[in-house]
Amino acid sequence: MIKGLMISAPASGTGKTTVMLGLLRALRDDGMVVQPYKSGPDYIDPAFHLAAAGRASFNFDTWAMDGNLLGGIAAQSQRADICVAEGSMGLFDGVATRGQSGFGSSAETALSMGWPVILVIDVGGQAQSAAATALGFKSYNPDLPFAGVILNRVASPRHERLTRLGMERAGVKVLGSLPRRGDLKLPERHLGLIQAVEHPDLEAAIAGYAEFLRDNVDLDAVKAAAQAGPSMVQHPLPTPPAQRIALARDAAFSFTYPHLLEGWRAAGAEILPFSPLADEAPAPDADLVWLPGGYPELHGGTLTAASNFLSGLRKHAETRPVHGECGGYMVLGAGLTDKEGTRHEMAGLFGLETSFEKRKFHLGYRRAVLDAPMPGFAAGAALRGHEFHYTTILDEPDEPLAQVSDADGNPVPETGSRRGHVTGTFFHLITGETV
Repeated sequence: MIKGLMISAPASGTGKTTVMLGLLRALRDDGMVVQPYKSGPDYIDPAFHLAAAGRASFNFDTWAMDGNLLGGIAAQSQRADICVAEGSMGLFDGVATRGQSGFGSSAETALSMGWPVILVIDVGGQAQSAAATALGFKSYNPDLPFAGVILNRVASPRHERLTRLGMERAGVKVLGSLPRRGDLKLPERHLGLIQAVEHPDLEAAIAGYAEFLRDNVDLDAVKAAAQAGPSMVQHPLPTPPAQRIALARDAAFSFTYPHLLEGWRAAGAEILPFSPLADEAPAPDADLVWLPGGYPELHGGTLTAASNFLSGLRKHAETRPVHGECGGYMVLGAGLTDKEGTRHEMAGLFGLETSFEKRKFHLGYRRAVLDAPMPGFAAGAALRGHEFHYTTILDEPDEPLAQVSDADGNPVPETGSRRGHVTGTFFHLITGETV
């Protein structure tokens, strides 16, 4: 295994993503080949990682993935000098499946990989007390290697001195101290960060983060803290659901896990990107059309007017499979109502009606047992995925695609749909279960 580190935090909103991006770029600028990773089911952060490191980022997910798939994803670090993973939420936050309080957590990923944790702590509003937080995280699981902390949002030299005194007393190594700056927050919307392609000047932002870290973090100490974990079995990534796959790819359709696309390409599939927002139809000779999730609710009028896209999609569905995930599933439906209450006609391949006018939060892991085939999987197959959206479902009248449950086995009502050659789900596919 390549040496690596996990960048995590006590909670969301502490600044770990900006630290992660600055670190990736600073290490790259030092001549290192850096392999980025994301712990947990996030499809937005990896695109930012790619921009910072110049190398595709992949998700580790210890709830959804078995050891073979984790090994296959770890193998993507070949020819890298160092791996840097970004955690999700707080370090020990996970689901309670298997009776564990942190199953699927960033800590579990770090343990699986043997990578020490660097904890980014927002010390705003406290000084020596921050050391109690750090000490608690360091001692919570003695088996988890702990490299130290980076202090964020430090108000003054006096504030830094007092905070460092507390860390010294607690025996916690301080790897860096970042002064408070208002321009270090990435823009967000309702699913988290805006997409990397939408950032007005992402390259300048990342370069600024890297310079900021270089001025305030001991990069040599960070590099020295990286450790290599145990060797893992290398296993092929998921196989493609078809040979020629027309993949919607633009600001409305971008949420696909990188390990799926890499697996499809590695197995020889041809991925044929097209843009519904540019009114491009899927390739007429594609074997499958795949509509990922994204933000179609921000582009309802444009999609309704995209006659080439809609007619090409409907024609394909007459004889060949179409699959949609989350936002892509909504576009396959009859109508989508935006947050202002305006209803937009969609493809009409399902009777599905969805609305963002009154938001309803849907979040969590999903296990689905298929009632009928979908591209790449036979009826009866068990899939693992993740659902995250703010949609109110007004009507889901078609035949259910699957029996869907949450991480604890409780049934959820969003079953997905099937009609003819068309299938759709509200969850984003991560992998199929292996027997």
